[in-house]
Amino acid sequence: MPEVTLRVLAIQNDPTAPPGLVGEWLEARGVALRVVAAFAGDAVPDAVPADVDALLSLGGEMGALADDAAPWLPAERALLRDGVARDVPILGLCLGGQLLAAALGGRVGPSVVGEAGVVEMTATADVAGDPAFGSLAGRSVRAAQWHLDAVEELPSGATLLLSNEACPVQAFRVGGFAWGLQFHPEVDADIVESWVSDDAPLVAAGVSAADAVEQVREAYAELVATWRPVIDSWVDVIAQQVASPTP
Repeated sequence: MPEVTLRVLAIQNDPTAPPGLVGEWLEARGVALRVVAAFAGDAVPDAVPADVDALLSLGGEMGALADDAAPWLPAERALLRDGVARDVPILGLCLGGQLLAAALGGRVGPSVVGEAGVVEMTATADVAGDPAFGSLAGRSVRAAQWHLDAVEELPSGATLLLSNEACPVQAFRVGGFAWGLQFHPEVDADIVESWVSDDAPLVAAGVSAADAVEQVREAYAELVATWRPVIDSWVDVIAQQVASPTP
């Protein structure tokens, strides 16, 4: 039987928040990545297209409910809601994770403490056995962060996977196939450096621009070693759903 090419639709909400490393890791697995540049006026579907196997919702400087500033967000939330209803694998990164939570009835708002640079998180007991995050069971891990908003209340039935004191909801799963992350596994130091003009997260986190960029640069190998296996596991979830879709 010929190998099936997996197809991921990525919604890019901000010109400075591309798929980055996650896009590279997906393509290294043979995934066909199609990017909708919502920030540039590309139409965002409000339901999962027939030729899409998974959804990737990316970051952005706007809030998850800032529909006036980003008029495509209602369609993006509807798209994520439809994906969850149809058991389509989803990965939401930072704003994307907040959009996933908001789309499903969770609450998003200003975080008590902003986070920028490289930040430590702890896996919850529910990480064990998680199809994407299982490799992190029993561990404390670090990730690149850049945010002021956060998920204040998870959607009903969601499972908390990663947490820390500053931002209790760092990663969650809804159902069996949709994950929302508060952090940025996709970024390298160059992407973070492009965000420095917006210094609000830096001020809130109490770090300098140079420190935030250098933290990501110095931790690059560690971040790749931590998050590439998670993305690989997410690809495996997509492949399993394509091969044996949920009835």
